[in-house]
Amino acid sequence: MKPVANPARTHRAFTIVELLTVMSIIVVLIGLLVPALNKVRQYATGVRQMAQLQSIAVGIELFSNEFSGYPDSGALDSDGAAYCGAMKLSEAIMGRDLLGVHSNSAFRRSGLDSTGSLQLYPPNPSASNLSARKGPYLQAENANAYRLESIYGSNVGSFLPSVFVLCDVFERNMASGQKTGMPILYYKANTANNLHDPNVASSMTATDSRGNIYNYYDNQALIALGKPWESSGAGQTPHNLADPLRFYRNTRSEKIITTARPYRPDSYILISAGPDGEYGTADDICNFSWKYRE
Repeated sequence: MKPVANPARTHRAFTIVELLTVMSIIVVLIGLLVPALNKVRQYATGVRQMAQLQSIAVGIELFSNEFSGYPDSGALDSDGAAYCGAMKLSEAIMGRDLLGVHSNSAFRRSGLDSTGSLQLYPPNPSASNLSARKGPYLQAENANAYRLESIYGSNVGSFLPSVFVLCDVFERNMASGQKTGMPILYYKANTANNLHDPNVASSMTATDSRGNIYNYYDNQALIALGKPWESSGAGQTPHNLADPLRFYRNTRSEKIITTARPYRPDSYILISAGPDGEYGTADDICNFSWKYRE
């Protein structure tokens, strides 16, 4: 007589159709979750960027308390040498060597004092030199300070390749081979002026804003270096903020409607290029309410 099979010991396997159905459901769920996770990641990075701008703002206020005013942001130093707003911001917050800004700083590209006789940021600074420093107002590990050559490689135009700038948190592989963010742009308000007029941009210079509170030239030479992850030459596309009209449209306050006024007309503005690394696009993050206007 044949033995009777015990139903409890019978193992039923999944069919191919069942396996494919389960796998399809998993793929659909992943497709739904990945965009949501990317949005969460982008939001978290944006929060980090806002926190960095806030930390820089605290550093600027500490500098202002020590030196009775915000650091200059002009495109040139007192010698007429290229030393732009982003670089002066880094010196004010961190010093030229990340050991603090010297109390006799004249914000000269050479690092000399106002008399042109004393090097304020020598190699291996002495104890007396360090005692004359203020700050740094951010920890070096958290300042995102990079030398210009670490971002742009050898393509630094008329700037010194060794000068530091403060970079945003949106890191990418740059022309130098290093992974950094883009420089934070810094513009100081000229409170003696009262205009915010893009129509005078064509007649403005690095030293004459034609009555405008902000001078877009302050970082124009840095913006003109282009996008350091792209190949240099004819194929490289410029930043949108290279257009002065875009600068003035996007920094205009919506609160004041009787006349054109910029955001923060009595202090300064900070601009991060945002996740796409391009200045003057909708994802830029600033210390004011950036309203992207074509």
